[in-house]
Amino acid sequence: MKKHSDIGLIGIAVMGENLALNMESKGFQVIVSSRKQDTVDGFLNGRAKGKNIRGTTDLKTLVNDLVKPRKVMLMIKAGNPVDHVIEQLIPLLDKGDIVIDGGNSHFEDTNRRMKHLESKGFYYVGTGVSGGEEGALLGPSIMPGGSAKAWPYIKDIFQAIAAKINKTEPCCDWVGPEGAGHFVKMVHNGIEYGDMQLISESYHILRTLLNIDSDELGNIFTNYNKTELDSYLIEITADILKYKDEDGSPLIDKILDAAGQKGTGKWTVNTSLDLAVPLTLISESVYARIISSMKEERLEASKAFSQTPVEIEKDQTSFTEDVRKALYAAKIISYTQGFALIQEASSEYHWDLNFGNIALMWRGGCIIRSAFLDKIKVAYAKNPILKNLLLDSHFKQTIENSIQSLRKVIAKAVLNGIPTPALSAALNYFDSYKAEKLPANLLQAQRDYFGAHTYERTDKQRGEFFHTNWTGRGGKTSSTTYNI
Repeated sequence: MKKHSDIGLIGIAVMGENLALNMESKGFQVIVSSRKQDTVDGFLNGRAKGKNIRGTTDLKTLVNDLVKPRKVMLMIKAGNPVDHVIEQLIPLLDKGDIVIDGGNSHFEDTNRRMKHLESKGFYYVGTGVSGGEEGALLGPSIMPGGSAKAWPYIKDIFQAIAAKINKTEPCCDWVGPEGAGHFVKMVHNGIEYGDMQLISESYHILRTLLNIDSDELGNIFTNYNKTELDSYLIEITADILKYKDEDGSPLIDKILDAAGQKGTGKWTVNTSLDLAVPLTLISESVYARIISSMKEERLEASKAFSQTPVEIEKDQTSFTEDVRKALYAAKIISYTQGFALIQEASSEYHWDLNFGNIALMWRGGCIIRSAFLDKIKVAYAKNPILKNLLLDSHFKQTIENSIQSLRKVIAKAVLNGIPTPALSAALNYFDSYKAEKLPANLLQAQRDYFGAHTYERTDKQRGEFFHTNWTGRGGKTSSTTYNI
C-alpha cells in the first residue's frame, strides 16, 4: 500500500462500500470510516480483504492518512448527519481540502454548506450518484457540482469510476456551481418516479385488458426493450415479471401493492411549485405512491363501490403496440417536464447548465439510463436554448406518430375503471401545452369578480391590467397584480 490514501470515504453502507471497491479497482487507494468498529472490521476482512483499502473509526486518522489536498467523501444519510460530520471534519482539515457529499442531499442544503466551507477556506462538492448497488460497484452516473476549483482534483477519480458510454465516454462531468449537482440528481429521481409509474400503469392495463399471465407480460416487455423503449427499467420489468417464487409461481403476484418512497420525488414536486414549472406527471407519480400506501382504505372502498366490468381486448397484437406507443409518448412528456425544471433552475440560480451533457450523464450507470437519452443530447446539441423538448423536430414527429395511441389506451383504461394518473397527466400536459386557447379567461374573470385581482384583455397590450365592477356594488380599487 501507498503511504497516503487518495481519497477517504465516510459511511460504508451499501453505496459507500461499493464505491470504495470501485475506486480501489481503478487503482486508487481508499481509506474508509464508520462509527462502529465491527462495521469497519467486517468490510476489511470481507469484501475489501487483500485490497488497497484501509479502515478506521477515527476521523482524525482518516484525514491524516490522505494525500493533500485531502478529499473526503461522505456517503451518509442526508440532513443533520451531514452537518454533524462536516463540523467534526472542519478542525481536522487544512485550507484547500475538499469535502464531498455523495448522498441524496437537498440542493438548498448544498448551497448553504458550500458557502459555509468556502468561507473557511475549504472546497465543497455536492454530487449526485445514481445506479444503486450494482452501479456503485461497476460504474454509476455521477453528477458533481459546487466549488468549481475542486473539480481538477477529483475529476480523475470520478470519471474513472463512472459508467462509460462506448467504453470510453464517462457518465460524469462537472454540472455547475452550488447545489447544481444535487439538483440534477433530484430531478433524475423525480423522472425515475415518473418512469416507474408509467411502466406500472402500462403493466396494469395490459394485465387487466388482455387477461394474460406474468410470463406473457414479461415477454411483451422484453419485446418493448428491443424498440425505442430500450432502457434499464424496461429490462428489469421483464425480468421481474418472469421471476418465480420458491413454489414456482410468479413472485410479482405475491408482492403487496403498497409503494414506499424516500422523499426526493416530493422535493422535485415542491421545487417545481417554487419555480412555477408544470411537473404534472411526476407529481401524479408521487401521489400514486401515496394512495397505494393506503391499502386498508382501498380495500374498504373496493367493497363499498361496485366494480366496473372489464371488456377483454380481442386484438392483442394491436393493443400491445398501442400501449407501447402510449408509454413512449408519455415518457417523452415526462422528460420534457423534467428538463423544463432543470432549465428554469439554471436560469433562476444563474447556473448556466449544459442540458445535453446532463442527458449524456444519465445515458449509462443510472436508474433511468436508456437509449432514448441520446435523442435528448442531440436535441440540445442542435439548439442549446431549446424552450421545450416537444418543439424539437424529432420529438415533435414522434409525438405526432404516437399521441393517438396514448388517447386510445387512456380511453380504454377509463372505461374499464383502471387508474392512469401518470399517463393521463402526460396527455393533459400535451393538450394544454399545444392549446391556442384555454379556459383561463373565465378563471381570471372569477378572480376579478370575487377578489378584484384584475385581468388582461385580448384587445389590449400584454401587461396592461383591468378591473370590472361586476356587481355594481364594488369600487374602482383593485388588488395588487403579481404572479408566482
